[in-house]
Amino acid sequence: MSDTQQTPFLPPAWLGVMGGGQLGRMFAHAAQAMGYRVAVLEPTRDCPAGHAANRVVEAAYQDAQGLDELAAQCVAVTTEFENVPAASLSRLAQQVFVAPGASCVSVAQDRILEKRFFVECAPHSGVMPAPHKAISSHDDINAIPDELLPGILKTVRMGYDGKGQVRVKTRDDVRAAFDAMGGVTCLLEKMLPLAYEVSVLTARGADGQSVVYPIAENVHRDGILFTTTVPGPNVSAACAKKAQDAATAMIAQLGYVGVLCIEFFVLQDGSLVVNEMAPRPHNSGHYTIDACVTSQFAQQVRAMARLPLGDCRQHSPAVMLNILGDIWYDGDAVREPAWDKVLALPGACLHLYGKEEPRRGRKMGHVTFVAPTLGEAQDQLRAACAILGIAP
Repeated sequence: MSDTQQTPFLPPAWLGVMGGGQLGRMFAHAAQAMGYRVAVLEPTRDCPAGHAANRVVEAAYQDAQGLDELAAQCVAVTTEFENVPAASLSRLAQQVFVAPGASCVSVAQDRILEKRFFVECAPHSGVMPAPHKAISSHDDINAIPDELLPGILKTVRMGYDGKGQVRVKTRDDVRAAFDAMGGVTCLLEKMLPLAYEVSVLTARGADGQSVVYPIAENVHRDGILFTTTVPGPNVSAACAKKAQDAATAMIAQLGYVGVLCIEFFVLQDGSLVVNEMAPRPHNSGHYTIDACVTSQFAQQVRAMARLPLGDCRQHSPAVMLNILGDIWYDGDAVREPAWDKVLALPGACLHLYGKEEPRRGRKMGHVTFVAPTLGEAQDQLRAACAILGIAP
């Protein structure tokens, strides 16, 4: 790498973000705390990141004029969601430093490419994905090996938070689900005896140096992350090291620059299976804002600004609770949750995302509980669930 490539971008430079959601909002907060200015490209000006950014470029993600405006304003650009068009990142990269790059993001956007990468990386990572098969026609369905069923049929693109996924037991189930999805290319994954899910947050700088955060243990409800607990109460030291080593190998193999989250399944026999990755900060990494020396968002700033990566050390056990729009509803009536009572709990750190309209299933914020012991943090989580009317 040349000296020019390694030259850091120092404050008060402008940093750009593709996307205006809550991840962009938290990125803006972290960047501004470090003295940077932030421009966000987003089709809608009234968005969570737009409320925090110094400038909003109001344009579609593939709008050439908008992209050129962002590039002219900024020294580096990142993304806050994985479905930004890779072609847009490629266009930006002709003018400014982009991290992560289009080639890395395009792998994470396509489940088939993602699985192929995991398989090719296995000699380095030591971890394989679940057995799987691409489904793009009824002939493919007829050729499904018996051992792949029961399984989960997933759209190859645009699936998140449990969307674009159907559990299937038989070929007839696959056929019906495939047709219901409009016949788009899908991936069938074998259902495995899952014990729990973990995610590994890692980051890599432009100089090739990488860091990895403590293992996060996740619980989902209806396909949406419910809680993240760190350290994971069920995760053995050997399992944690294997997952962290695998993530470190994968981020190096990708040649990735930025923050990357990789989700793994721990099976009932203790073995590890890689599930998917997100080329950005992740919901399961929000605990780092309050419980680690360097948050995932500050780390994203460091990576794209070509600064030394920060200390990943966790200083307090933590449990994060996702806040969905459901808790604003009392029957059909909408009212503000009792944040005063939640904030009276020791170690409660409330983060609301500035979304004006609460909707059922919509991520509105999160609360992280930090405490001297994991047990105390879990006690406060249960108390908050009782206050907010969430089943613990």
